[in-house]
Amino acid sequence: MKKVIFALCFCLTAIAGVHAQELKSPNGNFTLKFSLEKDGTPSYSLTYKGKDVIKPSKLGFELKKDEKSLLNDFTIINTKTSTFDENWTPVWGEVKTIRNHYNELAVSLNQKGTDREMVIRFRLFDDGLGFRYEFPQQKNLVYFVIKEERTQFAMAGDHTAYWIPGDYDTQEYDYTTSKLSEIRGLMEKSITANVSQTSFSPTGVQTSLMMKSADSIYINLHEAALIDYSCMHLNLNDKNMTFESWLTPDSKDDKGHMQAPRSTPWRTVIVSDDARDILASKITLNLNDPCKIDDTSWIKPVKYIGVWWEMITGKSSWAYTDDFPSVQLGVTDYTKATPNGKHGANTAHVKEYIDFAAKHGFDAVLVEGWNVGWEDWFGHSKDYVFDFVTPYPDFDVEGIRDYAKSKGIKMIMHHETSSSVRNYERHMDAAYKFMKDNDYDAVKSGYVGDILPRGENHYSQWIVNHYQYAIEKAAQYKIMVNAHEAVRPTGICRTYPNLIGNESARGTEYQAFGGSKPNHVTLLPFTRLIGGPMDYTPGIFEMEISKFSPNNNSHVNSTIANQLALYVTMYSPLQMAADMPEHYNQFLDAFQFIKDVPVEWDDSKYLEAEPGQYITAARKEKGTNNWFVGSVGGYDARTSNIKLDFLDKGKTYIATVYADANNAHYKTNPQAYVIYKGIVTNKSKLSQFVAPGGGYAVSIVEATKAESKGLDKL
Repeated sequence: MKKVIFALCFCLTAIAGVHAQELKSPNGNFTLKFSLEKDGTPSYSLTYKGKDVIKPSKLGFELKKDEKSLLNDFTIINTKTSTFDENWTPVWGEVKTIRNHYNELAVSLNQKGTDREMVIRFRLFDDGLGFRYEFPQQKNLVYFVIKEERTQFAMAGDHTAYWIPGDYDTQEYDYTTSKLSEIRGLMEKSITANVSQTSFSPTGVQTSLMMKSADSIYINLHEAALIDYSCMHLNLNDKNMTFESWLTPDSKDDKGHMQAPRSTPWRTVIVSDDARDILASKITLNLNDPCKIDDTSWIKPVKYIGVWWEMITGKSSWAYTDDFPSVQLGVTDYTKATPNGKHGANTAHVKEYIDFAAKHGFDAVLVEGWNVGWEDWFGHSKDYVFDFVTPYPDFDVEGIRDYAKSKGIKMIMHHETSSSVRNYERHMDAAYKFMKDNDYDAVKSGYVGDILPRGENHYSQWIVNHYQYAIEKAAQYKIMVNAHEAVRPTGICRTYPNLIGNESARGTEYQAFGGSKPNHVTLLPFTRLIGGPMDYTPGIFEMEISKFSPNNNSHVNSTIANQLALYVTMYSPLQMAADMPEHYNQFLDAFQFIKDVPVEWDDSKYLEAEPGQYITAARKEKGTNNWFVGSVGGYDARTSNIKLDFLDKGKTYIATVYADANNAHYKTNPQAYVIYKGIVTNKSKLSQFVAPGGGYAVSIVEATKAESKGLDKL
């Protein structure tokens, strides 16, 4: 590891009369300016290559029951600048090594009249800015309650934004593309139904927020290291195009209970004139603490299938019986119930999935609906809803465990909490111990519905702390976590890499709930994935849901080639082949790419990118010279043109291309694809048609002369 730190301290007495501080990024492209306004209000601005990104913007806090608050009357008592440069190795990731290189400015402030201190720390990277507030230990600021954080982001124009509504309880929205000034008029229609949702403002949006200026500067606003704090939204003043932070409140409408010494999460501004740089940025990870798990050998990327899509689409059921209008755990007698014949998580059926996984080289099988209580699990503010250890009569835990082990397959446990957080914490140790006793190394947790305790929100401080508690508790049992409906990720997977996946956005399941926009997957990497990988659950091959679930008329707005490409464009160490085995058996030639594509990488390159239109990525398989390429498009057909100059010089590769047929279309002909092979080198170029809602995927495998004999150059 290379690590370089330089530090300089400037006391106020040495720079008397100077109220502005300036910091440049290592490459000189960014300039941060910090100053105090005439009334002592902290303010900052940011430029990129001489252009305004953030115009002068205020910083501070409004405190509950505090007349003064932490808003103004500050003086600078000390400044400190430093440079930091290191290379670190993630447990898993898009690249083998990550560089963490920044220049830092820490400004220490004292407030007149209260003698309270606050430090604002800025870190300027070559791809953007991170800053946070720090509260040192002190006499006059110990315990305090945040009424609102008043961090501003003053935009330099009426940018194009790719946004979802601000909401305390869900991120499961399709993205809207509009000018900032148009958000207010589009908000009502953008708020689509969800089982738990709480919007707060006609101009409130969620992070990660992606924007593009009129002169093609790409700007992304988010947060990093969300620990013991409320999730931040952004509220737009559309008269002056200024965003202000808007924290998620708790049941008492408080936005944060604080005890000094401590710091806030980082606020991040990622900027470039090349959209590919936004996708490649590692600012969010770099602003998190290094890994706190000493032994990470048990944390392994996973490719899995599962008893899931058939329930999501309505073909099968989570519930075992239709006999019970209500369930009381420990009282309701399932041995006397009549099976409904639709229960997906039965022993024989799960073994079929295990057989399919073993035959095709998958690592694991997820099973949902295995545990009692699904007849009465949602919508009644029910506390004791699941116990996470009692299976239905038709699910043989030990038998399935032994059968999976004999086939070399791991099982993934499912813990739906129904958002009864207190109940989950009550049972967590027993549930995790039950998992380990039955050879489960990973859990998919869920938080569907309104939070219990009543009045709390999914993203308030107390519930954010619960998600973190679950991750850290799981680490004690050497369990990997894939949390659904939890708070959106903010890079914590660096510190706790057993957090191998999150949903926290509109995932593939919505393709069975009426469909998602065909350009949705061209926006998620610019927004949701800025904070960490997503369990998007791709790989759907049958797009007409009514063909196997007659009561569901949803259509999956994607082509098969697009679904294949997602395994490369939507980075995750946890990848699911989400469709049912019978559908893969109909298209085994296309399914081959899902079988071949890895989940561990040594390098990643973003070859093409434009938010809402297209993304093309190339990734190098860990420990090999093989590369995999994925490209996804949006509403319009296009031709993708890429160079394969990332391949090793002097080596020959066989490229297998899985692409949209010329007549493919996400709505009218989604299963039309072509597969072809050819020889490529680092001098090769690829020009490939992409249908509306389509894409292509390529496996590029190093080959000998004998293996490449008879194949033409592409």
